[in-house]
Amino acid sequence: MQTHLLFLYCYIGLSLVVFAEGVESNADDELSTLLSIKAGLIDPLNMLEDWKMPSNAAENGLLHCNWTGVWCNSRGFVEKLDLSNMSLNGSVSENIRGLRSLSSLNICCNEFASSLPKSLANLTALKSMDVSQNNFIGSFPTGLGKASGLTSVNASSNNFSGFLPEDLGNATSLESLDFRGSFFEGSVPTSFRNLQKLKFLGLSGNNLTGKIPPELGQLSSLETIILGYNAFEGEIPAEFGNLTNLRYLDLAVGSLSGQIPPALGRLKKLTTVYLYKNNFTGKIPPELGSITSLAFLDLSDNQISGEIPVKLAELKNLQLLNLMCNQLTGLIPDKLGELTKLEVLELWKNSLKGSLPMRLGQSSPLRRLDASSNLLSGEIPPGLCDSGNLTKLILFNNSFSGTFPVSLSTCKSLVRVRVQNNLISGTIPVGLGNLPSLQRLEMANNNLTGQIPDDISLSTSLSFIDISWNHLESSLPSSILSIPSLQTFMASHNNLQAKIPNELQACPSLSVLDLSSNSLSGEIPASIASCEKLVSLNLRNNRFSGEIPKAVATMPTLAILDMSNNSLIGRIPENFGASPALEMLNLSHNNLEGPVPSNGILMNINPNELIGNAGLCGSVLPPCSQNLTAKPGQTRKMHINHIIFGFIIGTLVIVSLGIVFFAGKWAYRRWYLYNSFFDDLFKKSCKEWPWRLIAFQRLNFTSSEILACVKESNIIGMGGNGIVYKAEFHRPHMVVAVKKLWRSDNDIESGDDLFREVSLLGRLRHRNIVRLLGYLHNETNVMMVYDYMPNDSLGEALHGKEAGKLLVDWVSRYNIAVGIAQGLNYLHHDCQPPVIHRDIKSNNILLDANLEARIADFGLARMMLHKNETVSMVAGSYGYIAPEYGYTLKVDEKSDIYSFGVVLLELLTGKMPLDPAFGGSKDIVEWVLSMIKSNKAQDEALDPSIAGQCKHVQEEMLLVLRIAVLCTAKLPKGRPTMRDVITMLGEAKPRRKSICQNGGHNLSKERPIFGNSPVLGLL
Repeated sequence: MQTHLLFLYCYIGLSLVVFAEGVESNADDELSTLLSIKAGLIDPLNMLEDWKMPSNAAENGLLHCNWTGVWCNSRGFVEKLDLSNMSLNGSVSENIRGLRSLSSLNICCNEFASSLPKSLANLTALKSMDVSQNNFIGSFPTGLGKASGLTSVNASSNNFSGFLPEDLGNATSLESLDFRGSFFEGSVPTSFRNLQKLKFLGLSGNNLTGKIPPELGQLSSLETIILGYNAFEGEIPAEFGNLTNLRYLDLAVGSLSGQIPPALGRLKKLTTVYLYKNNFTGKIPPELGSITSLAFLDLSDNQISGEIPVKLAELKNLQLLNLMCNQLTGLIPDKLGELTKLEVLELWKNSLKGSLPMRLGQSSPLRRLDASSNLLSGEIPPGLCDSGNLTKLILFNNSFSGTFPVSLSTCKSLVRVRVQNNLISGTIPVGLGNLPSLQRLEMANNNLTGQIPDDISLSTSLSFIDISWNHLESSLPSSILSIPSLQTFMASHNNLQAKIPNELQACPSLSVLDLSSNSLSGEIPASIASCEKLVSLNLRNNRFSGEIPKAVATMPTLAILDMSNNSLIGRIPENFGASPALEMLNLSHNNLEGPVPSNGILMNINPNELIGNAGLCGSVLPPCSQNLTAKPGQTRKMHINHIIFGFIIGTLVIVSLGIVFFAGKWAYRRWYLYNSFFDDLFKKSCKEWPWRLIAFQRLNFTSSEILACVKESNIIGMGGNGIVYKAEFHRPHMVVAVKKLWRSDNDIESGDDLFREVSLLGRLRHRNIVRLLGYLHNETNVMMVYDYMPNDSLGEALHGKEAGKLLVDWVSRYNIAVGIAQGLNYLHHDCQPPVIHRDIKSNNILLDANLEARIADFGLARMMLHKNETVSMVAGSYGYIAPEYGYTLKVDEKSDIYSFGVVLLELLTGKMPLDPAFGGSKDIVEWVLSMIKSNKAQDEALDPSIAGQCKHVQEEMLLVLRIAVLCTAKLPKGRPTMRDVITMLGEAKPRRKSICQNGGHNLSKERPIFGNSPVLGLL
C-alpha cells in the first residue's frame, strides 16, 4: 500500500514539473510571437518600447505579461492584446495565431493600411475583436465563425472590400457586429439569421445592394439596426415588426421605396427612426403613433403624401419630428403643441395649410421651428420661447398674419428670425436689439408699420437685417449702421424719412447697405466713406440733394453704387471713375451737370445710367457746349505752355532715372548678388562670367547640358516671374524643368527679390511642394531646376486642351484638393516662420505622373515674421485675390485660404474663376453663392461631367462645396485654418472610386457614410 502511495506521489510531482515546464515553454513561445508581431509594426511614437527580449534567459518567464497592452491569464497565457490609439501602421503578422488563448484583440484607432492576417481564423478562443478606425484593405478574413464564444466584432471605418463574411453566421454567440464605413458589396448573408443573440447590427456606409433580407426580422434580440447609406432597394420588410426589442432603426439615405410598413407600430421599445432621404411614398402610418417610447422621428426628403396623422401627437416622448421636403398636405395636428418634450419641429417645403398649433412651445423645450415654404396662415404662436430655448424661428414664404409676438423680443436664446414673405402687420417689437445671440433678422415683404426700434442699434450680435418692402416710417435710428457685427442692412421700399445719420465713423463690418425707394432727404453724408468694407450702396429713389461726396470715390471695396432718381446737384467728382473696385454705377435722373470725367468706369459706362441729368455732357454723352469750356485762344495758349513744361520736366526725370538705374545696377551686380552667394567669383576679372550650377542633391547632369536645352522649342510654360523649359537628358535618362527668372525692375515688393524663390524653396521639404533640385547663375541670370511634372498644371487639366481627359472622376479631384491643403498646411503651420504663398491658383498647382498635386511658383511668397504684416501693393492673380487684400494690404494665411477656396470651386464646377458664363461682373465665388441661394447648387453648379446624375457623387461634392464656401468667406475671420480644412476634407472623404455614367446605368451605387458629419452644418 505504501508502495502504491509512493508511486502516486511521484507521478503527481512529475506531472506538475512537466506542466510547469510546458507553461514556461509556451510562455517563451508567446513572447517570441509578440516580438514577431512587433517586427511587422511601424511604431512612430515608440509606444511598444518595452517589447524587447530580456538581457538574459533567466529573466524570461512571464516578462511579456507586463508589456504595454498585454494581459495574461492566471496560467501566464496572453488573453488580451490592446494596442489601440498608438498611431501604429505596417501590418499585423500572421504569427498572431500563436496566441491561442487570446480572447480580446483591440487594434482600433491606428493607421494600418494593409490587410488583416488570415490566421485570425485560428484564434478560436476569441470573444471580442476591434479593428475599427483604420484603413485596412482587402477582404475581411473568413473563419472567425469557428470562434464559438465570439460576442463582438467591430471593423467599422476601414477600407474593406468584397463580400460580408458568410461564416460569421456560425458565431451564434455574437451580440454586436459592426461593419459600417467600408466598401463591402453584394447582399446581406442569409446566414445572419442564425445570430439570435445579436443586439447590434451596423452595415451602413457600404456598397451593399439588393433587398433588405426579411430574415433579419427573425433576430428577436436586435436592439439597434443601422443599414443606411447603401444601395438597398425595395420596401422595408414587414417582418421588422417582429423585432420587439428594437430601439434604434436607421435606414436613411438609400433607394428604398414603397410605403412605410404599419407593422413598425408594434415596436414598443423603439426610440429612434431615421428613414430620411429615400423614395418612400404613400402616407405616414398612423400606427407609428403607438410607439410611445419614440423620441426621434425623421421621415424627411421622401415622397410621402397625405396628412400628418393626428395620432403622432400621442408620442409623449417625442423630441424631434422632421417631415420636411415631402408632399404633405392638410392641417398640422393641433395637439402637437401639447408634446412636452418636443425640441425640433421641421416641416418646411411641403403644402401644409392652416395655422401652427397655438400652444406650441408653451410646455416643451422647443429649440428649432422651421415651417417655411408652405401654405400656412394665421398668427404666430406667442409661446414659442416660453422655455427659453428657441434658437431658430424660420417661417418665411407663408401667409402668416397678425402681429409679431412681443414675447419673442425677450427670447435671449434666439439666433435667427426669418419671417419674410408673409402678411405680418403691426410694429417691430421693442427688445429685439437686446437679444445677446440674435444674428439674423429677416422681416422683409410683410405689412409692418411704425418705426425701427432704437434698441436695434444697441445690438452687439446682429449681422444681417432685412426689413425691406414694408410700410415703416420715421427715420433711421442714429447709430443703427454702427452695429459692430452688422454686415448687411436692407430697408428698401418703405417710407423712411429725414436724413441718413451722420454717425457713420464706426461701421466696421458693413458690406451691403440698401435704403432705396424711401423718402430720405438731405445731403448724403461724407462720413459714409468711413465704411471701408462697404461693397454695395443703394440709395436710389429717394429725395437726396446736394453734391455727391468726393470721399465716396475713395472707398476701397465699393463695387456697386446706385444714386439714381434723386435730386443730386453739381458735378460728378473728377476721381469718381478711378474708384478702385467700382463695377456698377447708376447716377441717372438727378440734376447733375458739367462734363463726365473720362476715366475708369466712366469711360465705358452705359449712357442709360447717366440719363435724366440735363446738364451732363461729354465722354459717353453728347459733347459739351462751348460755355462749359475755356475760350479757344486761351485754351491754345495753355495747351502750348503745358506741352513745353511737360517736355522739360519729362526730360529731366528720364535722365535722372537713367543715371540712378545704371549706377544702381552696376553696384548691385558687383556687390550684392555675388557677395551674397559666392565671394570667390567676385574676384574674377574676366569680362564674361561663367554659369555655375548649385545643387541641393546629387545630380547627373551639368550646367552645359541644361543650357543646351534652354531654347524656344523646349518652352512648356510661362510663370508670373519666368519662362519654363523642359530639359531631357539621356545618360542616365532624366527629365527636369528649368525656370529662367525674369530680370526686371517691376518687382512687387520693395527691393530686388530675384533670389526669393531660390532661397525659400531650397529650405522647403514636402511631398506636395515642387522639389527644387538646384539652380544655375551667372552675373545677370538665374535658372532654377525642378522635378518635371508630366501632367502639366491643374489649370491646364481643368480648362486647357486636356480638359476632360485627366480628371474624369471625383476621387481624383478630391485627392488633388487634399494634396494642395496638405502643402499649404505645411507652409502655414510647420514652417517657422510661416510662409504665405500669395499666388495660389490652378496654374500654380502642378500634377505629377500620379496626378498628385505639387504647389509651385513661390516668386511672390514671403515669410510672415510678424502678424498683420503689410505689403506695398496687391499681389496675386485676379479672381483668386481675397477681397480684403485690395484695401488692407495685410499679409496672412487667410489670403491663401481664400485662393485655395477658389481652386476648390474650380475642381467642383470645372469653371474658371472669371468665366463669361457667370454673366455681368460675377466671379466664381459670387456665382456659386447665387446658385446656393437659389437651390441650384446640385443641378447647375457642380461639374456635370463628374457629378452627372449620380446622387452619391453629388452628395460628396456638396460636402466639399460647403468647405469651399467657408474658405471664400468675405471676412478673413470667417475662414478656417488649413488644419481645420484638412479635418473637414477628411470628413468629406469619398468612400469609393466612382465614375458617373451619364445617360446610362451607374457603375456603382455607393453612398457616403457622413450622415451626421459636422461639415453638414457649416453653412
